Amino acid sequence: MAGGIAAEVKSRLNIVDVIGESVQLKKAGTTYKGLCPFHGEKTPSFTVTPARESWKCFGCGLGGDVFSFVMQRDSVPFPEALRTLANRAGVEIDERTKREDAHRARLRDILETAIAFHHQVLTATKLGAPALDYLRGRGFTDATIETAQLGWAPDGWDTMSRRLVEKRGIRPEELVEVGLASAGRSATRGVGVIDRFRGRVLFPIRDQNGSAVGMGGRILGVEGVGADGSPRDTGPKYLNSPVTPLFDKSRTLYLIDRAKGAMRKSGQAVIVEGYTDALMAHQAGFDNVVASLGTALTPGQVALLTRYAKRIALAYDVDAAGQKAGTFGAQALERLIGQLAATESGVELDEVRVVRLADGKDPDEVLRESPDLWREEVRTAQPIVDYLIDTHAKTYDLKTSGGKARFVDALMPTIRAVPNPVMRDGWLQRVRQVSGVEERVLLEVLRGGRAATGLAPRRRPAGHPGSGSVSGGTSVLDADGRISGGLDAATRITTEGGYRGSEGRGSEGRITAESVTSAPDALRVTDILRSVLPQEQELLRLLLLVPEIQLKITDAVGPDQLPNTVARELFRAIVLARGPDDQGIHPPFSLTALVQGLDPETAALAQAVVARRDPNPRDLTQQELVYEVERLVIDLEERALDERSEFTQNALAEAEQTGDAEAARHLLLESQAINDQRRSLHRRRDQTRLLVSPSRR
Repeated sequence: MAGGIAAEVKSRLNIVDVIGESVQLKKAGTTYKGLCPFHGEKTPSFTVTPARESWKCFGCGLGGDVFSFVMQRDSVPFPEALRTLANRAGVEIDERTKREDAHRARLRDILETAIAFHHQVLTATKLGAPALDYLRGRGFTDATIETAQLGWAPDGWDTMSRRLVEKRGIRPEELVEVGLASAGRSATRGVGVIDRFRGRVLFPIRDQNGSAVGMGGRILGVEGVGADGSPRDTGPKYLNSPVTPLFDKSRTLYLIDRAKGAMRKSGQAVIVEGYTDALMAHQAGFDNVVASLGTALTPGQVALLTRYAKRIALAYDVDAAGQKAGTFGAQALERLIGQLAATESGVELDEVRVVRLADGKDPDEVLRESPDLWREEVRTAQPIVDYLIDTHAKTYDLKTSGGKARFVDALMPTIRAVPNPVMRDGWLQRVRQVSGVEERVLLEVLRGGRAATGLAPRRRPAGHPGSGSVSGGTSVLDADGRISGGLDAATRITTEGGYRGSEGRGSEGRITAESVTSAPDALRVTDILRSVLPQEQELLRLLLLVPEIQLKITDAVGPDQLPNTVARELFRAIVLARGPDDQGIHPPFSLTALVQGLDPETAALAQAVVARRDPNPRDLTQQELVYEVERLVIDLEERALDERSEFTQNALAEAEQTGDAEAARHLLLESQAINDQRRSLHRRRDQTRLLVSPSRR
């Protein structure tokens, strides 16, 4: 079960070994240093300190433990980084997860086998020759075809299935499960299933880690005509894998594995619709391009995308007026604005832009014929709301009252969905300038609150504290300080003496550390707390048990100042749970809702922190609470200063050894500045002690 896994993983892994696979590290005293992988630098400012099990870049400011490094390197959330490192360390999360992981690995192997088979057919058989000629005719080089492992699915009903079943020992039902085959009336002979992809050029689809998850197929020629030119029911022009344990189209982006590095480096992602568009972009050197596998972005795709970039350029065939078939219309643009407004993506709408390609030109055509034009069109892409304003202005006759009314009506749902009030006001002024409608009238329409067709309602993202979703695996504390499974009990956690928080339930629904019976599979609280520092534990305990002091704490310290990832995750969740609503009012804090919205490991830490056998912090006076917060903040600042001091001393020793007098002079001055800061911290600590009597400590 979850809980204590982070500490166990850390104890089994050497942080230098893990980071050393991605960064060339050189020993420097008690630390290791190298070039930061997260920002461009020529002089090493990235350090790893084994004694603290931490890393820090003094150039870009990023740092943390082994989990935060994997999260930053792979752009994955904490639970995924935990699973990756747990597998590496040989730590089992639970038996069910172990079985699921083994099954998914088997399905990935089957997909890789099918990809290799189809690629071989394309590049080395007569059956694949027409498809190979087609791809070359579209401008794809042999190197691109090889790198992308493009393939050809023969026309036969079960050509691929028979080969994999008879030669590779794969079971027919496994082919069905992974989306490569299906059972049907035609599957009466042979291996009992028919190939899902037939007579199509195949594009392997991979997740952000490069693992195969599905396939996309494009028919050769036109719909209704087979590869040999004969009339045939070929199905749709484009065909993706169905939903499988590996593949969910709504959460997948084609070429994300190859684009994520360029997206992170440039800060921008360019989205196209089709496989060939994205592949041609990469061939032309534009590596930050991905395809959305359809005409509209989904919330899952946006969430994946914004791990790597906060600026988005839409290079679709956009027809905001909706007059052309098969294009990205106004409702799709409005839905995108709505879903961005409804999430914590961090994307500002003025950074979501529309690339305006020449009429009738697909992205791959522009990329083949004029790469410089593509670069310029992406650079000058228009903010999505401005694009809609300009497009609707051309659609309606703004010389008439009716045209003005329809123009305003078309735009207000979009502007109403913009969460940033400054941007909302700016676009409202643009509507006023373009339409000539008075601002007073526009504000009246804006505040009218009429339903906006196609816009997603504003809501908290799934898994967000208070959203009502449960990540599963939450657990509770027994009388021996152990954690055992059970969501119902988890909602009643408290310390000895009780915790009412702002839920105001009195004793009903409360649980003390003694109120849950012991469970045979329970984990000791101390095992869970090994993953975080005592200062982190105390700070989190104050945040969880004394809601009225949360805002003071979050004003004094941020989550990234906590050294350990699981502590950061809990701190960040508390901050989100207390985020102000649209009126700027902070909602009541609910410990129950918070725990229910956490991943199992972070929930276990929350419960362990609450259950510590310490005096209840709610018994402290206001003055004592202020003292506790200041003391803990100073401890964390001093720890960060120690890290900086070690880095500077090692760099100074190296500069003196190499005879670099100028560098040594600068480092000596920096060392003196660090000592000044340390003396200042000590004075702050002495002044803080005066706040309370030591006898109360």
